[in-house]
Amino acid sequence: MMNDSTRDRVCGMQVSLDSFAMEHLGIQYAFCSQQCQDRFKANPYLYIGVPGEKAPKQKGLEIIKQRRFSLEQPMNDSEATILSEELGAMMGIKHIEVASNIVSITYDLLEATAEQIEERIGQIGLRLGEGWTERLQRGFVHYFEECEVGNLQATPRQGHH
Repeated sequence: MMNDSTRDRVCGMQVSLDSFAMEHLGIQYAFCSQQCQDRFKANPYLYIGVPGEKAPKQKGLEIIKQRRFSLEQPMNDSEATILSEELGAMMGIKHIEVASNIVSITYDLLEATAEQIEERIGQIGLRLGEGWTERLQRGFVHYFEECEVGNLQATPRQGHH
């Protein structure tokens, strides 16, 4: 009997072989969502390691982050409920608190990034604060997260791809 499922390397869910499928170095991978596929594409060696070195995800590592996002306008109860449900459905989200125009989120950086969370907030129809301080702060968060995951991933040695 042939196995028609595999494990999503980012979140660990069992998925069908054709779910958000892609190839990396000649090996087929499948993911539960576009979010997990995007995380893998950005930093595959966080999830698959290299010969002789396990990836952080293979070691069971979690990189827990806490961020506060300021919205342009305070939310009503209905908007806050929708936001909590939508963000809660994302992989890697551990905790969400919503108060007026502040959204506090705890998440695993190996499964979600601040940039992905911000994108989902925008898809819901809410706008993040557009002042220069808010934009600058978000830019720094994106940069630091990128550096952190870059430093964490297993590094292919000379001759390995």
